[in-house]
Amino acid sequence: MTESHWQSAHAIAQTLVKQETDVNELGKTIAYLRSAINLNQAEAGARFFKYLKTLVNNGRTIGHSGRTLDYYRTIEKACSDYLLSYQTKPATMLHILGWVARLMRYYREGGAIEEDLEALAKRAPTISPQVLESERQAEIQAVAQTQNFQLRQQVEAVIKTIKGKAVTYELPGSIKLTVKEPKKYSDLEVGQVVTVEILEIRENGIPKKVQWVG
Repeated sequence: MTESHWQSAHAIAQTLVKQETDVNELGKTIAYLRSAINLNQAEAGARFFKYLKTLVNNGRTIGHSGRTLDYYRTIEKACSDYLLSYQTKPATMLHILGWVARLMRYYREGGAIEEDLEALAKRAPTISPQVLESERQAEIQAVAQTQNFQLRQQVEAVIKTIKGKAVTYELPGSIKLTVKEPKKYSDLEVGQVVTVEILEIRENGIPKKVQWVG
């Protein structure tokens, strides 16, 4: 995910939460895009936007509640506003929308959204590293909530770097932790998928310390 991708994901998520859009309806559109990519990646982007318009045009007859059509309209507009430039890159759209769903749950449970979308769009090209870092932390915490990490839980991790005896693992949700593995570092390789055990967890649910187990 590039900075631009994150900005699009945040903007869409905030738009949908502000309009009280059902995240399950977004999930259905994500499932459609994934299916379209599997069928024909070259046409998946165009098919996705056509699908969104079809939902809006037929929302009154296929909707499950009185608000379903409003959900479709909001999703279609948000995707058109922020994802149309990625139409020829459906895999990128799928990645962004996957994060949108996670961020929607985070923003919905995190209370009121103070961010002004127009202001966000205007300052996006010059957004400060501090803000991006803060947003990144929010994203990591959102992932931690969805993963529901537990003490002594064993999870898959990818080895990103090995410096001396220090090994950096990447856990689900792109959470990176560096720990010393004095007994195993010489047997490990960058890019290797291993199993680690969570030894400590922060109050916000993010793992603090792990160790290699296999």
